[in-house]
Amino acid sequence: MSVTVAMICNNLEALSNPGDALFLQRFFKTGPGEYGEGDLFRGIRVPVLRKLSRTLDDTPLPDVIRLLASAFHEDRLLALLMLIRRFGKGDELMREQIYHIYLANTRFINNWDLVDISSEHIIGSFLLHHQRTPLYLLADSKALWERRIAVLATFHFIRKGEFYDTLALAETLLQDSQELIHKATGWMLREVGKRDLVALENFLLQHYRRMPRVMLRYAIERFPEEHRQHYLKGLL
Repeated sequence: MSVTVAMICNNLEALSNPGDALFLQRFFKTGPGEYGEGDLFRGIRVPVLRKLSRTLDDTPLPDVIRLLASAFHEDRLLALLMLIRRFGKGDELMREQIYHIYLANTRFINNWDLVDISSEHIIGSFLLHHQRTPLYLLADSKALWERRIAVLATFHFIRKGEFYDTLALAETLLQDSQELIHKATGWMLREVGKRDLVALENFLLQHYRRMPRVMLRYAIERFPEEHRQHYLKGLL
């Protein structure tokens, strides 16, 4: 018998921890006007969800999609972990289907951890061998999380030694108004620098004076202190 979304939700309810749920609601900024406003938590930690996801490979895909639309944060995270597993094991047709499911449901991928755990493994992995225009459309979105999906998806390219799209998107996002985008972009720039310091420095020398401060700090985090200060003080 295949697992249904009702069965999964019953299991998740049994794993819930009200004390952890309160902590997570504060940690993920769910108060009025905050980026995670109104999100609900069960209080289940990521390792538990990862372990659970490995037992659910036979869940019908429509039930996984329904789980992704849940009001509970952990349900959505579990659904993404299930999609990542199915994407990784699937043939090209299945991978393309999951890629389109992901893009059609970005409104439910609505916090930084949900984006960060999934975008490189689905969007980045699929687009590695496809035309990458969708990334630039996402980066131009009014939705904060779609812009974060765009830049975090390039982590897959970075791991493969491809930096062009990360640097191009970083330039596009220099004027973004959201600190969560500044942090994500600076993080990806730092990852580029781990693999190609010259590429990062060339980008920084062109743009560092107008980079948001947080983005710059993230990008140069691994630099020697004296070199960091040169960038931070505008001495280069």
